[in-house]
Amino acid sequence: MTHPFVADPFTEARADVRAQSETVPTRIIEVGETAAGIAVPEGRGVRFFSSARAFDSLDGTLFRDAEQAARAARERSRALGRRRPAA
Repeated sequence: MTHPFVADPFTEARADVRAQSETVPTRIIEVGETAAGIAVPEGRGVRFFSSARAFDSLDGTLFRDAEQAARAARERSRALGRRRPAA
Protein backbone atom coordinates (compact mmCIF):
# COMPACT_ATOMS: atom_id res chain seq x y z
CA MET A 1 0.00 0.00 0.00
CA THR A 2 1.35 3.41 -0.89
CA HIS A 3 0.96 6.45 1.27
CA PRO A 4 -0.76 9.36 -0.53
CA PHE A 5 2.01 11.79 0.45
CA VAL A 6 4.96 9.54 -0.47
CA ALA A 7 6.09 9.65 -4.07
CA ASP A 8 6.07 6.38 -5.97
CA PRO A 9 9.50 6.21 -7.71
CA PHE A 10 8.20 3.84 -10.39
CA THR A 11 5.33 6.12 -11.37
CA GLU A 12 7.66 9.13 -11.45
CA ALA A 13 10.19 7.26 -13.62
CA ARG A 14 7.48 6.28 -16.11
CA ALA A 15 6.28 9.88 -16.21
CA ASP A 16 9.86 11.09 -16.92
CA VAL A 17 10.24 8.63 -19.79
CA ARG A 18 6.84 9.54 -21.20
CA ALA A 19 7.57 13.28 -20.94
CA GLN A 20 10.90 12.93 -22.75
CA SER A 21 9.52 10.75 -25.54
CA GLU A 22 6.75 13.29 -26.11
CA THR A 23 9.23 16.16 -26.51
CA VAL A 24 12.00 14.42 -28.51
CA PRO A 25 10.91 13.43 -32.03
CA THR A 26 12.13 10.40 -33.93
CA ARG A 27 15.00 11.52 -36.15
CA ILE A 28 16.27 10.16 -39.46
CA ILE A 29 20.06 9.75 -39.44
CA GLU A 30 21.65 10.39 -42.83
CA VAL A 31 25.29 9.98 -43.81
CA GLY A 32 25.92 11.74 -47.08
CA GLU A 33 22.98 10.77 -49.26
CA THR A 34 22.39 7.47 -47.43
CA ALA A 35 19.66 7.03 -44.83
CA ALA A 36 21.65 5.15 -42.20
CA GLY A 37 18.69 4.63 -39.86
CA ILE A 38 16.41 6.29 -37.35
CA ALA A 39 16.93 7.39 -33.75
CA VAL A 40 13.81 6.63 -31.69
CA PRO A 41 13.41 8.14 -28.19
CA GLU A 42 13.59 5.48 -25.48
CA GLY A 43 14.06 6.06 -21.80
CA ARG A 44 16.69 8.73 -21.31
CA GLY A 45 18.23 8.30 -24.76
CA VAL A 46 17.50 7.16 -28.30
CA ARG A 47 17.66 3.70 -29.85
CA PHE A 48 19.16 3.41 -33.34
CA PHE A 49 17.46 1.23 -35.95
CA SER A 50 19.49 0.75 -39.13
CA SER A 51 17.93 1.13 -42.56
CA ALA A 52 21.06 0.27 -44.56
CA ARG A 53 23.08 -2.94 -44.26
CA ALA A 54 26.32 -0.98 -43.71
CA PHE A 55 24.95 0.28 -40.38
CA ASP A 56 23.56 -3.02 -39.06
CA SER A 57 26.35 -3.20 -36.47
CA LEU A 58 24.76 -0.17 -34.75
CA ASP A 59 21.21 -1.57 -34.92
CA GLY A 60 19.54 -1.63 -31.51
CA THR A 61 22.23 0.46 -29.80
CA LEU A 62 21.00 2.90 -27.17
CA PHE A 63 22.67 6.31 -27.47
CA ARG A 64 22.59 9.34 -25.17
CA ASP A 65 20.99 11.48 -27.90
CA ALA A 66 20.40 11.59 -31.67
CA GLU A 67 23.63 13.50 -32.27
CA GLN A 68 25.66 10.72 -30.64
CA ALA A 69 23.87 8.20 -32.90
CA ALA A 70 24.65 10.35 -35.95
CA ARG A 71 28.34 10.57 -34.96
CA ALA A 72 28.52 6.79 -34.60
CA ALA A 73 26.95 6.35 -38.05
CA ARG A 74 29.44 8.79 -39.60
CA GLU A 75 32.35 6.99 -37.91
CA ARG A 76 31.03 3.65 -39.17
CA SER A 77 30.79 5.04 -42.69
CA ARG A 78 34.38 6.37 -42.54
CA ALA A 79 35.63 3.02 -41.22
CA LEU A 80 33.95 1.20 -44.11
CA GLY A 81 35.44 3.69 -46.57
CA ARG A 82 38.97 3.04 -45.27
CA ARG A 83 38.58 -0.73 -45.70
CA ARG A 84 37.54 -0.54 -49.37
CA PRO A 85 40.42 -1.29 -51.75
CA ALA A 86 41.51 1.57 -54.00
CA ALA A 87 40.34 1.20 -57.60
